[in-house]
Amino acid sequence: MKKLVIAYSGGLDTSYCAVSLSKEFDVHAVSVNTGGFTKSEIDHIERNAYKMGVTTYKNIDAVATFYQKVVKYLIFGNVLKNNTYPLSVSAERIIQAIEIVEYAKSIDAEYIAHGSTGAGNDQVRFDMIFQTLAPEIQIVTPIRDKKLSRQEEIDYLKANGIDMSWEKAKYSVNKGLWGTSVGGSETLTSNKPLPEEAYPSQLKHAEPEKVKLTFMKGELVAINGIENDPEINIEVLNNLAKAYAIGRDIHVGDTIVGIKGRVGFEAAAALITIKAHHLLEKHTLTKWQLQHKEYLASFYGMHLHEGQYLDPVMRNIEAFLVSSQDKVSGDVVVTLKPYHFTLDGITSKHDLMNAKFGSYGEENKGWTPEEAKGFIKIFGNQNKIYQQVNSEP
Repeated sequence: MKKLVIAYSGGLDTSYCAVSLSKEFDVHAVSVNTGGFTKSEIDHIERNAYKMGVTTYKNIDAVATFYQKVVKYLIFGNVLKNNTYPLSVSAERIIQAIEIVEYAKSIDAEYIAHGSTGAGNDQVRFDMIFQTLAPEIQIVTPIRDKKLSRQEEIDYLKANGIDMSWEKAKYSVNKGLWGTSVGGSETLTSNKPLPEEAYPSQLKHAEPEKVKLTFMKGELVAINGIENDPEINIEVLNNLAKAYAIGRDIHVGDTIVGIKGRVGFEAAAALITIKAHHLLEKHTLTKWQLQHKEYLASFYGMHLHEGQYLDPVMRNIEAFLVSSQDKVSGDVVVTLKPYHFTLDGITSKHDLMNAKFGSYGEENKGWTPEEAKGFIKIFGNQNKIYQQVNSEP
């Protein structure tokens, strides 16, 4: 039988794919951990994979890879899609697709499968990565090709002796390092909010708590003075902040396939890190650095969201983002409060609010009054010329 690798999550769609494809192929199931999985959850997925008839199951730990290849640049760019969403799930899918196709190549698989439907973004992300990195491997997508309904998949699995609890959960939750997405009946509407119980983290702490975040060249290297790898610090920060039910919102955006999409999310660590990092940048970067970073980071986030991660322009933007972080080092103090947080301030040796140059609106130490008057006269010269030349009809 020909060898096939399947992107396996353990849900209904990938379970159907595993059972049906095992009748035609030598199926090797792979799942990629980009954060949010416990060992017991991984073990459970593995046990179920073998029940579906796969030959082998492999779980790839890609948390550090996910941070180094994607999350780091989302922080450098302060990326929030539509000024709201930190690209929690779409960013994960890129790394998952790359890891899966590389594994397929390593075992000489001729086919690669995923359980995406024909109505979402993930089919685009997976297919584009697979086609680009391994054009010789054929892509198989039973759910999309057969336009299967959920009930048809359940009936097929039951007929093949797989009678598990396939009742659809009221809310679909996807956990990862950079946040958790939450979908439900409310997110299919334009007017209904998600209820409190839909979010994975509930309010536990009411008293405010101060947290010191230390950045070195744009990377989160310590929390409250305790140094660790940035991806671990993100998890530590998330555990601190989720007790305050911080990071909840609903994102409305344009999908790759051209329809509007609405999804809830909880991303405490992502939002705090981005906002704290941005505050530090506002103190340590020039206005032109900040301006050009903003639109380049917006392009980066959009291209990533739409599966264009492998386009070389992404490496070009990443190089710019890295170079912009040379002086983005220092501490940011954040206060955690129920359902929100505040940024108290920063300390950095690169702080451009250096008092020896003066205090805005208070005291000038860098120029004379005459120099100020001359500067203003020249600065407004072109506007003055335009108004005078065009003052008469």
